[in-house]
Amino acid sequence: MKQLDFKNNVYTTPPGRASFWAGLAPSLVFYCRFLDIVYRASLKSKKNLYEDADWYKSSYDVLRVLERVGIRFQVTGIQHLQKVKGPCVVIGNHMSMMETVILPFILSSSEKVTFVIKESLLHYPFFKYVMRSRDPIAVTRSNPRQDFKTVMEQGVERIGRGISIVVFPQTTRAHIFDPSKMSSIGVKLAKKAGVPIVPLALQTSAWSNGKIIKDLGKIDVQKGVYFSFGEPITVEGKGTEEQQRITDFIQAKLQEWKKYPDHDE
Repeated sequence: MKQLDFKNNVYTTPPGRASFWAGLAPSLVFYCRFLDIVYRASLKSKKNLYEDADWYKSSYDVLRVLERVGIRFQVTGIQHLQKVKGPCVVIGNHMSMMETVILPFILSSSEKVTFVIKESLLHYPFFKYVMRSRDPIAVTRSNPRQDFKTVMEQGVERIGRGISIVVFPQTTRAHIFDPSKMSSIGVKLAKKAGVPIVPLALQTSAWSNGKIIKDLGKIDVQKGVYFSFGEPITVEGKGTEEQQRITDFIQAKLQEWKKYPDHDE
């Protein structure tokens, strides 16, 4: 399986030049290719032929298409993820559709993985077949009590099968990080399942939310994309301190990235 070329635990997009058409219309070129990837994946999913390796390849293909239209990636902290032996709970901020489609490949070198997702993703044309095949944990976002029960029960069950869980505990995607909007559901899941947490900070506003279709907004090649994993955290006590460590890590990384010339202000 393809892997990113990490040098000193850092991956950066190699220098290159976008094609003529990608330079003129990066969003159009990207979405034509992206929708083709999703369509082909959905055909296999409908036939129950879409396996983990297929998912990771689709994720890799999307990453490469983004790079070909001019998006520059930086991924750091992969060594922290690799320290974890067995499943874990990855907890991060949530900005765009990008992390949902890119993280499967980035995480593929560690353990099997799935996501806590909003239930509506299971009803998107074509995309629904892919997501359903990935055994996700679907929440309503309208019934907090039921959502908590779902994440606790299904999350522990998935982890028991050796599957890591990615949780975005914010109530909705946001380009501005507000720690008060981060619920502690991921920390509680990790504590109940007895597995470590790997914090994740990300800056993916290069893929903006759309005005007509929320998940299909402008691709802005002037903005860099950043993913950073933190030191594994073991939950002790009520988890309050661990929750604070996660938000502190995310805030620190977002502040660090603000100094970069391709950061989105």
